[in-house]
Amino acid sequence: MLKIDTNAMGIQQDNVLLFSDFESGGVMWAEVGPRKRLKKIKFSEPFLNPPIVQVHLSMFDADSSKNHRFDVGTEAVTREGFTIVFQTWGDSRIARVRASWMAIGAVQHEDLWDV
Repeated sequence: MLKIDTNAMGIQQDNVLLFSDFESGGVMWAEVGPRKRLKKIKFSEPFLNPPIVQVHLSMFDADSSKNHRFDVGTEAVTREGFTIVFQTWGDSRIARVRASWMAIGAVQHEDLWDV
């Protein structure tokens, strides 16, 4: 559990296109086996500590004749940003993916100062 001991909590959110491989014949669409895409996200302003980050798919387009195998998550969460990780495997053919994310944590406030 993240306990925020502050009077100022910040929430940042956005949507990002992770890839669109069907147009270019990219690996998520044309290849088989383990595949991974990373998308670095930079916050508009830093948090006081690494925030809690949630990520989910807001758009998923895939070949309907194949199994839809995927995993989406985060790694390397810092005060300044994080990385979205999307993975698939087997014969799944993923055309394009968009992810939405939200970060919640303590932020600097004019009433927070060191004595």
